[in-house]
Amino acid sequence: MSATANNPKQTDDFISIQDLLYLCLSKWYWFAISLAITLAIAVLYIKMTPPTYVRTASILIKEDTKGGSLSGDVSGLSDIGLFQTNTNVNNEILSLKSPAIMLDVVKRLHLDINYTIPGSFHDKVIYGTNLPITASFIDLPDNETAQCSVSLLADNLIEVYDFQLNGEICENAQKIKGNLQDTLSTPVGKLVITPTKYYNGKTDTPIQVSKSNTLSTASGYAQHLSVSLSEEKSTVVDLSFSDVSTQRAEDVLNTLISVYNENWVKDKNQIAISTSMFINDRLAVIEQELGNVDEDISSFKSKNLLPNVEAASSMYMQQSSEATSQLQVLNNQLYMARYIHNYMTSNNGKNQLLPANSGIENPSIENQISEYNTAQLQRNNLVANSSEQNPLVIDLDQSLQSMRKAIITSIDNLIVTLNAQIKSVQQEEQQTTSRIAASPTQAKYLLSVERQQKVKEALYLFLLQKREENELSQAFTAYNTRIITPPYGKMIPTDPVKKNILMVAIALGLLIPVVIIFIMENMNTRVRGKKDIENLTLPFVGEIPLSYRKKKRLPFRKPQPESYSIVVKEKNRNVINEAFRVVRTNLEFMQGKNGHSPIIMVTSMNPGSGKTFITMNLATSLAIKGKKVLAIDLDLRKASLSTYIQSPGKGVTNYLIGQVNTYDEVIVKGKNHPNLDILPVGTIPPNPTELLFENHLEQMLSELKNQYDYIFIDCPPVEIVADTSIINKYADQTLFVIRAELLERTMLPEIEKFYQTHKYKNMFLLLNGTTDAYTRYGYHKYGYRYGYHYGYGSGYHNSSDEK
Repeated sequence: MSATANNPKQTDDFISIQDLLYLCLSKWYWFAISLAITLAIAVLYIKMTPPTYVRTASILIKEDTKGGSLSGDVSGLSDIGLFQTNTNVNNEILSLKSPAIMLDVVKRLHLDINYTIPGSFHDKVIYGTNLPITASFIDLPDNETAQCSVSLLADNLIEVYDFQLNGEICENAQKIKGNLQDTLSTPVGKLVITPTKYYNGKTDTPIQVSKSNTLSTASGYAQHLSVSLSEEKSTVVDLSFSDVSTQRAEDVLNTLISVYNENWVKDKNQIAISTSMFINDRLAVIEQELGNVDEDISSFKSKNLLPNVEAASSMYMQQSSEATSQLQVLNNQLYMARYIHNYMTSNNGKNQLLPANSGIENPSIENQISEYNTAQLQRNNLVANSSEQNPLVIDLDQSLQSMRKAIITSIDNLIVTLNAQIKSVQQEEQQTTSRIAASPTQAKYLLSVERQQKVKEALYLFLLQKREENELSQAFTAYNTRIITPPYGKMIPTDPVKKNILMVAIALGLLIPVVIIFIMENMNTRVRGKKDIENLTLPFVGEIPLSYRKKKRLPFRKPQPESYSIVVKEKNRNVINEAFRVVRTNLEFMQGKNGHSPIIMVTSMNPGSGKTFITMNLATSLAIKGKKVLAIDLDLRKASLSTYIQSPGKGVTNYLIGQVNTYDEVIVKGKNHPNLDILPVGTIPPNPTELLFENHLEQMLSELKNQYDYIFIDCPPVEIVADTSIINKYADQTLFVIRAELLERTMLPEIEKFYQTHKYKNMFLLLNGTTDAYTRYGYHKYGYRYGYHYGYGSGYHNSSDEK
């Protein structure tokens, strides 16, 4: 037996997307409920959230490059920012975001005091044209909070109540009445209520006045402000502000721009005044220092009778450079002369040519070397063609010896001459150097003083120019900005975005059931449909869809007795009947293939699998076709099959113990169908297992086998009691029933093992209780959903208990 047969492949428990889709379609009502809940929450959130509007404005930051270019030796001062006045737009953006500016805006618009009226789902903010009054907390510090309610009565009367201070309710505080613009003494301090130009008299709705911490209010409003550069290379800045009141948002932007411009002008003027004082002070100092430097230069030159120091130094330096160059040439010639002298006096240079163009600037020696090389070449050629004993060679050697001595003597004279020239040049160089070093202190001093004179002169002229520019800037100071687009915006709220919230609600409404179904299905360890058993090797005869669904019983009601019925009807073409017809056809095919084996034992792995229901309805289906069928109830402990004929008092147990002479006396003939007989249990025995060992059972089955075409035996579940193993000896085939959503998938290998080890005769499998959902999403893709519904109408459902 192969390893595959012994260990069938386990079914993948992970649900695929297609399977999940079909299962979700079967539970469409979950999605309807989920969508209703999420949409209701979304609508409630939209109703309870105050709408927020956005107002935007654009301003141009002017670029001021005045004073940005400096000339001369003082141009480096621009790098330290002392005279830098050009505008950096990024710095101005940071300035617009400054908490100090927003704090000033809050104080000018009195935004730390908020006015609201009750609404259906949230309090409504009133501001501007909708605000009839304003409140002033006279002696309340900025860091404390307060709250009260104001009712506007007739004749300019007001009533103030519901006081709170720093978040705590002021208990025992009485209602305070007074007139508008009166100073009222309240638990939160002195309070003045002033009417605005939009005051219309008495109102039915009280106004809730809330005073918050000024710094906290400014911080909160700053979070609603956005400042950004319109384009990367432009100086246009976009401002946007979000608020529940459109008018308040516009006022905040306008005031913010005004405060920024005022602060810029104030800083500009303050810088101009400080700059003017600084320039005047520096001009006085530099003027005095420049006069002192001019006097020092004149006095020093007169005292030391100095000409132009730069011209004299340049001349001396040129002489020194020429002497150095001449000395280098002479040293090179001396070196080459000594080299040729050493070469000619050494044995290594004998009979060798002397170097030509050696760098010795002496024509006489160069001619001697050339004649020597010519004679040497002639001598070497003769030696190559004859020998050194050749008379001509001997004469040439003597001539070359004389020429060599003459050249050495000439070089010796040249060396003496070069040494004398070098000494003379060195003396001239020392004299030039002495002249340059004769007045180093005077030259250094004059250079230092003249450099100071140039720097101070350039700085003096620059400060005169800046003083005039600064005076002009004070006379013509303008705002740093120009409004490109005033505050504006649409009347459509930006928050809450109804469309997005509803889309999120719909997405969550659809996603939550999918997640729940996905988790439930992946946690489900029971057999769900045909797909879970397709890896088993034992023969499969078909599946029966769920035909009975248990009623949910209320806790206070008594349990109703179980009722059973036969769903297979003659000439009925619904789903359940077609399913039993398919099983009947497959069963007959197996009978024809394996021979005539009418005794079929029906069992299962666990109770509640529907063995009795399958037995009776399958037997009825065969009886309708004209087969003679007998159904025997050998589940001697429960006697479920006997309930189909109201559980007679006598049955197979009475025959087995000898209380009845023949089994014919206890067989119920054709009560449900003329071709279907039933042999009930009768009296429930105390020892069912021992009773099945009686020889009467084998004898009875042997005789009945010749009287009926099919005999179905309803047996207890396997592995629970030994009854099924005993009955297996008399059966020809075993119909093993698996109930969907009841049997654990981990038990499938055990059922496969029964088949492989032939523990039960000729096993074949039937799947019972499959639901429409599992059939749709893939556990029976080509099962009864297509086959049975093709032209046969809808399924059969009964409100009886599930079997």
